[in-house]
Amino acid sequence: QVQLAESGGGLVQAGDSLRLSCEASGRTFSKNVMGWFRQAPGKEREFAATINWTGGRTYYSDSVKGRFTISRDKNTVYLQMNNLKPEDTAVYYCAAGFFYGPAPILPRAFDSWGQGTQVTVSS
Repeated sequence: QVQLAESGGGLVQAGDSLRLSCEASGRTFSKNVMGWFRQAPGKEREFAATINWTGGRTYYSDSVKGRFTISRDKNTVYLQMNNLKPEDTAVYYCAAGFFYGPAPILPRAFDSWGQGTQVTVSS
């Protein structure tokens, strides 16, 4: 079992930056991929970014590529969000899982989730 706790969300203006953090605890050795998903009001939860422990391979959705950067330090994963846009407004969730192949982008593939942190971007 892995416990995840997100932090760093807030209310910002378009063009601003935020850095989200996700601290993992428990049986973290059972996971090799951590990622960020987001869910806007009335929308389904969608993939934003993932990172693999070994090699640090990262993958981003087209909507955040070039603006967001996912990274890790020990048992903490970060999401640096630059040039935020109103459409980035959502609850951001940290997720973890173990996969033999490429990291998936479907939320249901991940079995560990945090409670989420709200990011609101005003225009």
